[in-house]
Amino acid sequence: MTEADHAAVAAALAGTDAPDRVITNPQTVQRLSRDFYWYSPILKALLDDKVAEVVVQPISTDEILRVLATCYGRRIPVTPRGAGTGNYGQAIPLKGGVVLDLSRMDTIESITSEGVAIVGPGVRLGVLETTARVQGWELRCYPSTVAKASVGGFLGGGSGGIGSISHGGLRDFGTVRALEVITMEPQPRILFLEGEAVHEVLHAWGTNGVITKIWLALTPAVEWAQCAIAFPTFEAAFTFSEQIAADDRWTKRLVTTFEWPIPSTFAPIKSVTREGKALIFIMIAASELADLEATATAAGGEITHAAPYTGLRTIPLLSDYTWNHTTLWAMKHDPAFTYLQCGFSPTEARSQFAQLKAKFGVEILFHIEWMKIGTGAVIPGSIPLVRYTTEARLNEMIDFCRSIGVSVANPHSNNVEGGGRYRPDNIQLLTKYRYDPRGLMNPGKMVTFQPAPEMSPKE
Repeated sequence: MTEADHAAVAAALAGTDAPDRVITNPQTVQRLSRDFYWYSPILKALLDDKVAEVVVQPISTDEILRVLATCYGRRIPVTPRGAGTGNYGQAIPLKGGVVLDLSRMDTIESITSEGVAIVGPGVRLGVLETTARVQGWELRCYPSTVAKASVGGFLGGGSGGIGSISHGGLRDFGTVRALEVITMEPQPRILFLEGEAVHEVLHAWGTNGVITKIWLALTPAVEWAQCAIAFPTFEAAFTFSEQIAADDRWTKRLVTTFEWPIPSTFAPIKSVTREGKALIFIMIAASELADLEATATAAGGEITHAAPYTGLRTIPLLSDYTWNHTTLWAMKHDPAFTYLQCGFSPTEARSQFAQLKAKFGVEILFHIEWMKIGTGAVIPGSIPLVRYTTEARLNEMIDFCRSIGVSVANPHSNNVEGGGRYRPDNIQLLTKYRYDPRGLMNPGKMVTFQPAPEMSPKE
């Protein structure tokens, strides 16, 4: 970017605080050009040197319209950013340019009587959860990074989390009711997408539009409790968790199963683990906790923790050790760990586990997150830990998983298609051609998009 480019982008913001919202300090720009890509040793090597030239923090759709029009005319790349809690490098600018930090657009406009939250993209999921519960509602699903993650970032780069056992992921069951989106064109447009149309930009990593308002369906709040159960073997733990996950009589928000030695990495909650034993974390309706404890004990499990859930400040908060926070704790314990994102067969999982263990042994450790998918079926989703040695060995593991029917969303790939959440109907790609014809939105992250040569962003 030239000095004239910087001045033109800065001029798009309004108000006396506008200069404070155009950030050029190198340390701050570098920090806001980062996410948790370093979970992957492959992405770490690929993305460590990528950085924006300026960070812009808009506070209104009018400012975004002006910034995008300016950048379109000057062929300046723009990378939208939520809270930067993603793991695929979604928010890292490959071509420099502008990082559009949406954190200041953090207004909760309303929560309707039907349980739909109307919010800005910068609203923190934890704030929305707390606010919604006061009004008798709660999030359908949220990531383990709930305290920091933003609603817009979650929709742009996330998929599911705590709550997915009952409500599926973000793309299921009409959880995202509608979106307001701004295009990257000579005259950017504000569009309202609802129903199936939200899939044009949902989980597209900000490659084909800027999400500026969200209509997010909630669910009635439940008084929850949390429970940790140890079993002598992973097979026994898997079987018990499968029974709880698949049985509709249980009201649950989380069912997570860990193979030993994964629980040994949870240093702050060592008291709820048992040496050498597999572990299950369950968030269950408080009214069902006693019944769950009795059922688990009868099945040979040991209750190591059982207590009310009093909100996101509950101590210990067991969900802080689930989903991809499991990977974080393991990496703190041993930096050689990384992870995969897998889906095991509901009927063939045990055979798949055995085949993976026979081939890779302790190189792979099973971490199951039970979840409901769009068909209504409950499946053993998984974020297994992997001991990383070489990229070739990691790819061999991915290929073997796929060969035995285990789906893999590759978290070591820095594009929408490689990450395994690309829609086969190409709706996200077709939308990019319509909404971002020059390919200026987060360029390089949708590799099937090919702008005309004269349309390419400036290097």
